[in-house]
Amino acid sequence: MKTNTSFIHSSSIIDDDVEVGSGSKIWHWCHISKNATIGKNCILGQNTFVGPNVQIGDNCKIQNNVSIYEGLIISNNVFIGPSVVFTNVINPRALIERKQEFKKTIVNEGVSIGANSTIVCGIELGKFSFIGAASVVTKSVSNFSLVYGNPAKHKGWISRAGIKLNLPEIGNGISSVCLKSNKKYILQKDLLLEIEI
Repeated sequence: MKTNTSFIHSSSIIDDDVEVGSGSKIWHWCHISKNATIGKNCILGQNTFVGPNVQIGDNCKIQNNVSIYEGLIISNNVFIGPSVVFTNVINPRALIERKQEFKKTIVNEGVSIGANSTIVCGIELGKFSFIGAASVVTKSVSNFSLVYGNPAKHKGWISRAGIKLNLPEIGNGISSVCLKSNKKYILQKDLLLEIEI
């Protein structure tokens, strides 16, 4: 199916009361559940599932085989690699109904999540953070933080442009400039601030 403003492949299922922004593309075998909102210029790869009431911002790229369950909020400019797993219940049991216990997970602007990573619910991924492939993220992640592993741990700092910065893990007033974007970053204890120069 093609509309005036977006492309939806004929094999995909779109439930009632779904909003799909202009310029977005939904490819083969996707299912978008009721009351979901997908922003402008998004790409949803094959076999993507979007649960009820999920919000996805503008300019997001969601690769093949990703399920985005209710309770997840995705901001603008987010990249989600193939086969990333999100959860929405901390302690699931097949015999116990826990729909009233869904935990909110927030994926902030510019986050990149590598292929085959698992994001445990109830956490927040900070702006422009970068999650390495095959990571298991169990705790919230700071803005511009590079994390990877099982469990994922802070391994350094990364710029808005996705370039690793030459900075220690913790410092006060130490700065670095991203060679790609020419933006300056200043480390204040365990927080990284982006400064226009």
